Amino acid sequence: MKTQQRIFGAHESAAGGVARAVERIRAAGGDALQLFTRNQRQWEAPPVSPGEAQAFARALEDWGPHPVASHASYLINLAAPGEELSARSTAALAAELERCRALGIGLVVLHPGARTGSGTEEALDRAAASLDAALEAADGEGPLVLLENTAGQGSTLGGDLGELGAIIERSRHAHRLGLCFDTCHAFAAGHDVRSPQGLDAALARLDASRLRLVHVNDSKGALGSRLDRHEHIGQGAIGQGGFAAVVNHPLLAGLPMILETHKEKDLEEDRMNLAALRALVAPGRREPKRS
Repeated sequence: MKTQQRIFGAHESAAGGVARAVERIRAAGGDALQLFTRNQRQWEAPPVSPGEAQAFARALEDWGPHPVASHASYLINLAAPGEELSARSTAALAAELERCRALGIGLVVLHPGARTGSGTEEALDRAAASLDAALEAADGEGPLVLLENTAGQGSTLGGDLGELGAIIERSRHAHRLGLCFDTCHAFAAGHDVRSPQGLDAALARLDASRLRLVHVNDSKGALGSRLDRHEHIGQGAIGQGGFAAVVNHPLLAGLPMILETHKEKDLEEDRMNLAALRALVAPGRREPKRS
């Protein structure tokens, strides 16, 4: 029987420069990386310098041919009803796409935004329109934007998994859009991913052909709690059995699985969580050889 790779990695800090994030994932023993290419708490960021891009490229070459994704700023709200926030969000996403193009990063994870007092259908329309505007402002082909499901807290879109597909359907640039599935967010939004059957039901709400990345986070909150709080693998409400279902699910095979759990500077928590995920891979599955 043909086996498929399980690719495990983590979100790492880019403090000191984006090349340092590559150094950190290598030190943690991961095979995939997610990072912020800029300070995600600020709207403005300088463009990528030639030296920064060269250092990042050298670090990636030394690490090996592993998947890399950027996570767009949490400030971005493409569904915002106010013109000022909408314009700033569109510009910030366009700038992130340009930064990733300069760095050679092919995936950008994005939260779909929040209704902020407006109706859902209007918010979906705005999110798609702003997304299109950002893609067009960042002229030319570039990174694939991955819409991420949310915990459904407050007025955020994406707790209902079908809303991600609705945004893509409204977009003029659907070929540049994909999906990122977050286990904690799905569970907190009421999708019980703790069994293969529950995970099947959640994934059936998505266009599986668009899945490109998985965020593997346990949940501090209970099922349906709408609490976006990540926990270490096996130490939350999803538990080890739930992650055994996730890492061995055939629709997720071969996709980068990225941790977004808390870690100290020594990265010991990342090593612990990566080991926990690898231990859950069923016999007959395989992982890529780690550098």
